[in-house]
Amino acid sequence: MDQFIAGNDAGPALGGNPLEQWFFETPPCTRYWTTATVITSILLQCKIVSPLQLFYTFRTVYYKSQVCLIPVQADQKKAGANHPLQYWRLITTFIYFGPPSLDLLFHLFFMSRYSRLLESTSGSSPATFSWLLLYATTTLLTLSSFLTWTPFLGHSLSQTLVYIWSRRNPDTRLAFLGVLVFNAPYLPWVLMGFSLFMHGSIPKDEILGVIVGHVYYFFADVWPGIHPGSRPMDPPDWWVRLWERRRREPQTEARDVQGDVQAATNRVGDVH
Repeated sequence: MDQFIAGNDAGPALGGNPLEQWFFETPPCTRYWTTATVITSILLQCKIVSPLQLFYTFRTVYYKSQVCLIPVQADQKKAGANHPLQYWRLITTFIYFGPPSLDLLFHLFFMSRYSRLLESTSGSSPATFSWLLLYATTTLLTLSSFLTWTPFLGHSLSQTLVYIWSRRNPDTRLAFLGVLVFNAPYLPWVLMGFSLFMHGSIPKDEILGVIVGHVYYFFADVWPGIHPGSRPMDPPDWWVRLWERRRREPQTEARDVQGDVQAATNRVGDVH
């Protein structure tokens, strides 16, 4: 898959079990997003879920409707009762890329690759990248509420991350399909051109992702240079503390277990 697009930012070589090593070496946000996407694709292939249960529109989430897209009991259908709000669509719209196919592998590659590169350069704490994801998903959901052609936002979110990474690495050289060589800032436009060629339609969802990504890039990277001391896209302190506390809890539990073992060992030594 690296033959699709290659640059001097490639990750370390894998050894042993590539899939297992990739899973544990991938930063947490990218790992969970990619894993959820693969699981969703498998569930679609097995016909356990349907795309009708995954897409997002404002009405399906925030309005109780007489029309239900999920299985219900016959007596509920006869009663014509309003069906519950479907909040899961706020998440599933970002993890739907279709059933297993070459197109899915193509999008998975770009999604996981550039999400991982962006997350790994966002600092040791997941707070910064998770805040970026929160901004991007919230903005995309808000814009999608006013648009009728974006029921699935996975491509848009992926393109947002690709755009931000490409603008932050302007000198990186990339080769698409081993033929087209260009600098990283042209990557989003190359991908949109390829999508236009493959599907024959303007990739409106990817354009939406570029717009959201440009807004973030401007206020996170350009604005602080124009107005020193002002960083409107930095995560708030309470968000950083939340993630730091989540990182410290497993370490604290490990130290507690080690302390208990050491105390037990000392007690056994005292008895003897």
